[in-house]
Amino acid sequence: MIRAYDKLYLEKARAALARMLDFAVYDLHYDIDVFFDLFICSGVATLFEQGDVNTLVGKSGVELAYEVIERSGLTVERVKPRYSIDRSEEYWTGWALAWYQWETGMSFAVIVRYVPIKDILAMYNPYHEMDIRQFGDHMDELIQKAKPTTNLKMLRQQNGLSQRQLAELSGVPLRTIQQYEQRQKNINHAQINQLAMMAQALNCDTAQLSERI
Repeated sequence: MIRAYDKLYLEKARAALARMLDFAVYDLHYDIDVFFDLFICSGVATLFEQGDVNTLVGKSGVELAYEVIERSGLTVERVKPRYSIDRSEEYWTGWALAWYQWETGMSFAVIVRYVPIKDILAMYNPYHEMDIRQFGDHMDELIQKAKPTTNLKMLRQQNGLSQRQLAELSGVPLRTIQQYEQRQKNINHAQINQLAMMAQALNCDTAQLSERI
């Protein structure tokens, strides 16, 4: 997968998003879901997703929080940030979510459409003590449950094709297509040539077949 920005920036990006949520909740007194909606609607989330360097590493989490508010047309009194010794659950939520967005390429809006931000917050226990990839695996499972139809099936149906017709057009075995659509096989681990042949038959990009968008 081609990611929006280099891994070199990832830890700074995670810390910025983490601090932004912590500051918004504890210093500016926003509910986390309200502020995260502002983050998305303000366009700051899009800059984050696109790998805008000034957004990722050019601003602190506190500065990002104020930018979200300003872009949303709101005003708030500037306050002196309070830095707690222990990282909050909101801090972890931003830290984990920034990684998941970078890892999957999904937009923040799509992620929280299927797994609301408060549900992610509730994962703090036990996932803050686990490897981040275990959090990612759990997120994948939740999104797949919330979105039962695979992208492959959706695109095939939009093109008016049966599974057999797609197999004939793409050269990918019928059984393999069935397994991808039933999630008996993970299409994210499909051979590149198979993805390319199915994408060509469906007039789409290979990334659109991924189960992470």
